Amino acid sequence: MVLVVGLFTGLVLGLQGYNVLSRYGSQSTRGTLVSLTLVRELGPVLAALMIVAQAGSALAAELGLQRNSEQIDSLSTMGINSLGYFITPHLFAAVVAFPILTVFFSLVGIGGGYLSGSVLLGLDGGIYWSAVQHAIQPADVLECLLKALVFGGMAIAICAHSGFTTQHRVDAAGARAVSAATTRGVVRVSIAVLVADYFIPALLS
Repeated sequence: MVLVVGLFTGLVLGLQGYNVLSRYGSQSTRGTLVSLTLVRELGPVLAALMIVAQAGSALAAELGLQRNSEQIDSLSTMGINSLGYFITPHLFAAVVAFPILTVFFSLVGIGGGYLSGSVLLGLDGGIYWSAVQHAIQPADVLECLLKALVFGGMAIAICAHSGFTTQHRVDAAGARAVSAATTRGVVRVSIAVLVADYFIPALLS
């Protein structure tokens, strides 16, 4: 999923970037536009939304089912910290997976930008890669990785909370409550990612 979305995001950026920049005779900066847009903004955000849509929803649904079947209550009765038992492995996995998939998304997207401009439109590929090389700085990569870590932590925390509090809904029960908790978790994470995407660079600048 990350491969497909990243590729077509890069293809769209490359095509639209060419259409806009060609009006001002700045086609040579297409690589700068595509690379910085992906590394600083679209890469972390879209990768996080894709992961949450798949893994976050699965986590919320899993915990909701375990809450409804009283598995979580059973662990608490035995004196086991159910929150740490269920969440800690997912949190460590998110810390590892989110940055890796975000970098992968950005690299595939940059490759898609090359395909749309240099292969499909016949532009000079050397100019594109030169612009990419000069555009991306270490600070951009660090910001990308920081966003990925923050988004991963938020995704696990919010989806886990939605699954754990499934039984607190008074307007639904059983499978319907699990479905509502899953939807609620994904929506809240999506909003939180977009909000954090603004505040992180604002605080770093």
